[in-house]
Amino acid sequence: MTRGSDPRTLMSMLRLADVTLEDTVYDLGCGDGRIVIAAARDFGARGVGVDLDPRSIREAQANAVRAGVADRVTFRVQDILDTDIRPATVVTLFLSLELNQRLRPKLTAELGFGSRVVSHRYGIGDWMPERSVTLSARETRNHIFLRRVP
Repeated sequence: MTRGSDPRTLMSMLRLADVTLEDTVYDLGCGDGRIVIAAARDFGARGVGVDLDPRSIREAQANAVRAGVADRVTFRVQDILDTDIRPATVVTLFLSLELNQRLRPKLTAELGFGSRVVSHRYGIGDWMPERSVTLSARETRNHIFLRRVP
């Protein structure tokens, strides 16, 4: 799903999460892999991208090789609702409101204390964000929300 994400938005998502080389970033609905690739390339993090579309995963793998981070990222063809996210310290969501809400129980059950969840555009039910950023570009506004697992 991150195919439509512009570089400014995805970098803002990673900065809002304060990603470091100690992090493992999971992008659920990763599309062409650009978020986990940027996390590895620009922040030194490890990354895992998950998407249902095998073609997107092949594209993401090729993009990781071109970016020189194939040793730091992996991509899986898998349903995000079935993905084990326990190793993640940061989860990025560039998904629909409905999917964000369906993921809420999984996020709070599987992620460790203090893990960060960054969502684009939509909230996650009644889980209030710790911080948010609004990016404006011409006629569009991108809202990014940071939450921490309690």
